Amino acid sequence: MTEAILLVGGKGTRLRPLTVHTPKPMVRAAGVPFLTHQLARARAAGVDHIVLATSYLAEVFEPYFGDGSALGLHLEYVTEEEPLGTGGAIRNVASRLHSAPDDPVLIFNGDILTGLDIRALIRTHETTGADVSLHLTKVTDPRAYGLVPTDDTGRVTAFLEKPQTPEEIVTDQINAGAYVFRRSVIDTIPAGRPVSVERETFPDLLSAGAHLQGMVDSTYWLDLGTPAAFVRGSADLVLGRAPSPAVPGRCGDRLILPTARVAPDAKLTGGTVVGEGASVAEGARVYGSTILPGAVIEPGAIITDSLIGTRARVGERSVLTGTVIGDGAIIGADNELKEGARVWCDARIPAGAVRFSPDL
Repeated sequence: MTEAILLVGGKGTRLRPLTVHTPKPMVRAAGVPFLTHQLARARAAGVDHIVLATSYLAEVFEPYFGDGSALGLHLEYVTEEEPLGTGGAIRNVASRLHSAPDDPVLIFNGDILTGLDIRALIRTHETTGADVSLHLTKVTDPRAYGLVPTDDTGRVTAFLEKPQTPEEIVTDQINAGAYVFRRSVIDTIPAGRPVSVERETFPDLLSAGAHLQGMVDSTYWLDLGTPAAFVRGSADLVLGRAPSPAVPGRCGDRLILPTARVAPDAKLTGGTVVGEGASVAEGARVYGSTILPGAVIEPGAIITDSLIGTRARVGERSVLTGTVIGDGAIIGADNELKEGARVWCDARIPAGAVRFSPDL
């Protein structure tokens, strides 16, 4: 197994304002662009050639990763002229693959943080002789996902859209966003038009009698599609709950990147990250949060489960819980922002302008 396709073309609209200037796979998690963790894990599993299927803000990937040699990889980049969906993106980069028709090609989405045993998925694919093998994971509440039931041998029997009633929940297994394709199967995907691998490619293959194999792996799995999930994923990487060889430091309660400045009495816990050139002033308390490079946390601020954008500033004594502050935004002193708040890039909130309680 030497080749992989990484789908990194999405606009990341659910993550805005984080993705206004930065594509989702390049937003920093545990101190490095999230994509770095995926590339490092693929390399650790024996992959050495990866084609990145890019679209939104495609121009930022190659200047950062180059040819991939720093990670022990050979990277190539293919940019879609128009969005092609997951299946269309896979087909669009097929000409860059070197694999023979029966060789396996690993494919994974650029927004999933997982502890998947990649080698085990490849072994499952090869030992079962499948045309496509899918990583499946079990979730407590599958209503937000497409369901993938399998028979006693693990062979996929159906692809079911998001269930609307309890009777429609026939399994707790869902598509976890990582696949192994037989190389020749990729060429059967229609070229030059949008195709959804989940809604079109897989159901069509199944109805045509192809062998689709599921492998349930219930290790760590998290879809980083929302700000809350992204912040949690970064914290879990720092804490060591989510495995990655790319975390730039020891796992623990906090990760402070070089050139960051943290006051001796500031308290950082819960997997907090402080990026390069950022500063956390005296008396500040930061729990389970990501402070991106160049951000400033002023004295006495309290930040919980939040993400503070590049060069943003949080004023003295402000309290932020479950919020996202865009790049360059300024939160004045004595503000109080609660769960779900998103402050856009370069916005300005005056001192004491937003409150949810009479006193801080």
